[in-house]
Amino acid sequence: MNQQWRLARTPVEGWPTNGDFEWVESDMPDPGSGQVLTLTLFVSMDPYQWSRRRSGTEQPGDVCHGRSVSRVIAGKTERFTEGDIIFNTNGWQAYGLTGEGITTHGYMFPRKLDPGVAPVSTALGVLGMLGLTAYSGLIVQCEPRAGETVVVSAASGGVGQVAVQLARTRGARVVGVAGSEEKCRFVVEELGAAACVSHRDPEYAGVLAAACPDGIDVYFENVGGAVYEGVLALLNRNARITVCGYISQYGNEDGRNPREVWDAMGAATFERQNVAVHDLFVGNFVEAHQERFVEEMGARFQAGEIVYREHVYDGLESAPRAFGDMLAGRNFGKTLVRCSDEARE
Repeated sequence: MNQQWRLARTPVEGWPTNGDFEWVESDMPDPGSGQVLTLTLFVSMDPYQWSRRRSGTEQPGDVCHGRSVSRVIAGKTERFTEGDIIFNTNGWQAYGLTGEGITTHGYMFPRKLDPGVAPVSTALGVLGMLGLTAYSGLIVQCEPRAGETVVVSAASGGVGQVAVQLARTRGARVVGVAGSEEKCRFVVEELGAAACVSHRDPEYAGVLAAACPDGIDVYFENVGGAVYEGVLALLNRNARITVCGYISQYGNEDGRNPREVWDAMGAATFERQNVAVHDLFVGNFVEAHQERFVEEMGARFQAGEIVYREHVYDGLESAPRAFGDMLAGRNFGKTLVRCSDEARE
């Protein structure tokens, strides 16, 4: 039998509840021509998944979406054969199909992984979509220069920890924003930021200003809300912003569109300071920049220059809890669910 988490309803509450997901046991999928059957080893928990569910992109009865690392256990195609470890999009289920006619992959196409190069879980984080997201937003869109001040929100998270390190490699002075003191220490002591400010500090705006005495030239937006409000007051003329997300606003219950709220808060500052705002959708960068990103980050990773942290939950049954913890900031690093004991090897 296959175990799955399916969306039970289009969410009506601001944040995930037990009633949003349904545990289902179903028949094992049977690979057809041009398809392989895969065992899910890891599945990724990401903020965008909640937007899919609230917007109706994911419908009740659908297997909950999520990118994954899996092992091919049956079938054969031109690209994959039994025993291969691959990046794919099984979602929140124990087994899934990959290949012809499977449309869940979106713009991140399945690919074979080499466990000898890096731990396979990194294909869901620092060497995968999240790493490319950080590279695309920070390096391609905002082009930080030596001596500039770069602020990264959610700096200890999956995307943020890569963005901090990429900015540092370009000679920028990096200031992180995170939640706990432990996360802030990680951002400074291990990722190499010059400073890190807790958004939970009652004096957050003043502490951020003190950490950025020369203002802010580049802002990597992951959070929105009060974190963003503190940044607005410090933006220099001709500053650049890449908008990856605004996780603090994904649970809005008043019907307001998070992006419209974000734009309204910043409009006057953007005009006065001639700020360039870039929307970040990683799918737009795969074809032109993925190869360059993998080459640079792969080399830095193998040289031991890249630090990354994963927050791993055990067992597919833990997926809703892992997802809720990630949205609430109770995670530390890239959030994954280990779905098979085989993934411990």
